[in-house]
Amino acid sequence: MSPDTAAVRRGEELDTGALGQYLRGKIDGPLDVRQFPGGHSNLTYLLTIGGREYVLRRAPAGPVAPKAHDMVREARVLEAVHPHFPPAPQVYLVCEDPGILGSPFFLMERRCGIVLRDRIPEEVSRHPDYAARISRAFADCLIQLHSIDVEKHGLAGLGKPEGFLARQVKGWSERWMRAQTAASPAMDRVMAWLSQTLPPSPAPALIHNDFKLDNVMLDERSPDRIEAVLDWEMATVGDPLCDLGLTLCYWSSAEIPGTAERAISAGPGWWTRDQLVRHYAERTGRDLSALPWHEVFGVFKLAVILQQIYFRFVRGQTADERFRHFDRRVQSLIARAAAMISSQ
Repeated sequence: MSPDTAAVRRGEELDTGALGQYLRGKIDGPLDVRQFPGGHSNLTYLLTIGGREYVLRRAPAGPVAPKAHDMVREARVLEAVHPHFPPAPQVYLVCEDPGILGSPFFLMERRCGIVLRDRIPEEVSRHPDYAARISRAFADCLIQLHSIDVEKHGLAGLGKPEGFLARQVKGWSERWMRAQTAASPAMDRVMAWLSQTLPPSPAPALIHNDFKLDNVMLDERSPDRIEAVLDWEMATVGDPLCDLGLTLCYWSSAEIPGTAERAISAGPGWWTRDQLVRHYAERTGRDLSALPWHEVFGVFKLAVILQQIYFRFVRGQTADERFRHFDRRVQSLIARAAAMISSQ
């Protein structure tokens, strides 16, 4: 039994009969299903089929926000990116028929390693200078992603760089309004500020759009090697500072209560936010003068993501008790974004 999986949560079971029938002739063998319990959005399972392991990704049960949880798009992104960015797992099979499991899904390769969520395991802490080594590897992985030539490798079609930031602000504002459970004048002010102060964007790059410590998997034999980058649902081609801005929302001294990543990266030996930014600037040569705007946008986007999850809990579309008090985290994020605007 894999130590990073658990029994499938109530209400998130897979129809193993339908799945087994669908896989017949594609991937054959006895089927066993476990669930990866981390993560708050899409559902991820470990399938053992005929002694070989695969990872299945699907949308959460029940109605979801428009354009969210698009597993077919995530699979197509991975198929396009994997040949040029080894940390992106390889996709084996994509099912667009929602009649099999209730929503489209895909199977990808199983990568094995360590994901840092709420503690530093002994397999990591035994390595000398592990915090600085992981910090550098994490930053370099983001830099590597942003250095991919999207035109040369035919990846430009994964996004629409022209007007990218304006569409992002509009899209995430609309998501907020659809998932809103209470009036928030502070959030209204944040959305207005973002739309009225759009900065110019640098040359477009392939961006992950949720690049954070618990979305990377470390090689337990060497903490300065990234084994995999996970959760590609929001990846696109656009402004690379959106990635860096969101990363900083989670990292080190970012004043966001309740984020385990902050507690980890604020520990001894981890790079500071300034070190991350300086390393990125030195390696990429990009102008980072607009980065404060992207940090506000990152906090705003995180608030919307958590509000969408809380909305699903309030509507009874998920019984996962982890989400019961997400409204408190959302309010903390809104207050943080508003404070960041006031300080600029």
